[in-house]
Amino acid sequence: MKKALLESCRQGNMFAQRQLVELYSNRLYRLCLRYMRNEFDAEEVLMNGFLRFFETLHAFEYRDDNGLEAWLKRIMVNAALMYLRKTKNLSLLMHEEDVIIPENATVESQLNSEMIYSLILQLPTGYRTVFNLYVIEGYSHAEIAEQLGISENTSKSQLSRARALLQSWLIKQGYEHTTRRY
Repeated sequence: MKKALLESCRQGNMFAQRQLVELYSNRLYRLCLRYMRNEFDAEEVLMNGFLRFFETLHAFEYRDDNGLEAWLKRIMVNAALMYLRKTKNLSLLMHEEDVIIPENATVESQLNSEMIYSLILQLPTGYRTVFNLYVIEGYSHAEIAEQLGISENTSKSQLSRARALLQSWLIKQGYEHTTRRY
C-alpha cells in the first residue's frame, strides 16, 4: 500500500501527498520536537522536512516500508540540524541560565519515558543534539562530527556532559542507578 502511495506522490498527486504526511507526521513531529525546544519550531522543521522529502522523492528507491520511514527520519534530523545552524541555536557550550532543573518529577512519581523525554528537552541545545543523534538516532561520533562540523572528541565530550547532567538531575530528584554484580 505504501509503495503505491509513494508512486502517486511521485506523480504529483496532492491527495496522496497529504495521506503520506498524515501517515508519518505524528512520529516525525516527536522526532523534530526532540531537537527543538518548542512546538512552533518543531512544526516548522517538520514542514521543511516534508518539503525536502517531496523535492527529493525522485531519488528515493523504495525497498520496503522500513526503508521509507528511515529515509524520512534522516531527512527530518537533517532539517532539524539545518534549522539549528540557520538560527544559530547549535551552541555546544552550556550556559548556566539555559539549565532549568525540572520540578515536576518527585521520588514518588514513576520514572517513565515522558519524564525522561522532558529531561532531555531541558538539556542545552548542543548537548541535546549530540545526545539525540548518538543515543536515539544511532549515529556514530564520526557521523555526528561531520553533521555538526565539530571534532569527534567534541561529540564524545558533549555526549558525556549530557549524560552527566541527566544523571545529576535524576539523582537530585531521588533516582539513583545502582549496578549489581552477580
